[in-house]
Amino acid sequence: MSERENGRVGGDAAVRRWIEGYVRAWRSNDAGDIRALFAEDAEYRTDPWVEPWRGADAIVAAWIARGDEQHTWEFSWDVAGVDGDRGFVQGVTTYANGTVYSNLWVIDLAADGRAHRFVEWWMDQASPS
Repeated sequence: MSERENGRVGGDAAVRRWIEGYVRAWRSNDAGDIRALFAEDAEYRTDPWVEPWRGADAIVAAWIARGDEQHTWEFSWDVAGVDGDRGFVQGVTTYANGTVYSNLWVIDLAADGRAHRFVEWWMDQASPS
């Protein structure tokens, strides 16, 4: 039975497609690439405890305003798990200046494969817990 047949749109493959799109948008900082990732009413939390960016327009604007320069970072990742339409991604972001972050992302996918909720945790590996 396919993911569509059992009423789910998630699964490992869907999360991987979404992350590949995220990395493409991160590299390009292109409004179209960013918008393709998020449902119109999506919520994006850059930190679990801060006010989210709400709505695709706000997400695109905030992303571009804070965007990283191309070729200043590398990102390695893998899907840590999937629960229904929720994906968990563990990654490492390494910036050219030497800063390295451990990342944990939680992505809730809408029926069309775009995220309706995204939360990221990022921890500077140089800062002791």
